[in-house]
Amino acid sequence: MELAAYFIAVLIGISLGLIGGGGSILTVPVLVYMLHVDPLVATTYSLFIVGITSLVGGARAYTRRLVDFRAVSLFGIPSILAIFIARHFILPAIPEYIFSFGNISVTKGVLLMVVFAVLMFLASLSMIRKERTSPEDEAGESGVTALHLKTEPNLWLILPGLAIGLLTGLLGAGGGFLIIPTLVLIIRMPMKTAVGTSLIIIAINSIFGFVFSLNQYYLDWSLMLIFTVLAIAGIFIGTKLSEKIPGETLRRGFGWFVLVMGIYILLRELIFVPS
Repeated sequence: MELAAYFIAVLIGISLGLIGGGGSILTVPVLVYMLHVDPLVATTYSLFIVGITSLVGGARAYTRRLVDFRAVSLFGIPSILAIFIARHFILPAIPEYIFSFGNISVTKGVLLMVVFAVLMFLASLSMIRKERTSPEDEAGESGVTALHLKTEPNLWLILPGLAIGLLTGLLGAGGGFLIIPTLVLIIRMPMKTAVGTSLIIIAINSIFGFVFSLNQYYLDWSLMLIFTVLAIAGIFIGTKLSEKIPGETLRRGFGWFVLVMGIYILLRELIFVPS
């Protein structure tokens, strides 16, 4: 089971390298079900793993001039504030035992995993549906979004930034499946630039979320480092594969995999409850 978990760590990195997101949504379920990490602690581990892995991917995008730092600042600052609130106030305020429904006892851990499963459904749908290309997607390799940001109200990035921050703080998920559509559809950012910008936003949010949680739980650094190194290796593999395999095919295939995982989590937590 441990070897399978480490193999999925590589797949997580491959997903980030190929499509700039999606893979991080698997980090918490893998840690919880395959490596038997407590759900709350797993969200902290995920923040570190996703943060460092996304930082490597974002650095590669930066060298290709595919990062818009104005968008990063507009998205990132409110996100960091929301992450701090989520980690220090909202999570501690959720009681360990919430309620019972028949034979099911809903604890804080169960609630987090069920919410995570719903998040996985949303992420999978965003990856499975056919992506429509826009003229902006053909704009080329370099970032060309400054003009869009000058003419769009900052509120369109600040409000999603707050929402993504709460998501990252509560669940340890990067939220790339929400960040990229926001950048592409609302401010008309070219897809390639949106992917690179999203990786930097995810990295900043996740690393700050991890720092905010350092004193809350005991951390297994060896596990986190091994998982992170494997995911980083996957990023380089994914980048190479993206040059040979159609990204649309891989994105949709991975979306179906995430959907199956979301169904598994719901069944395990709400129906086939382990004794």
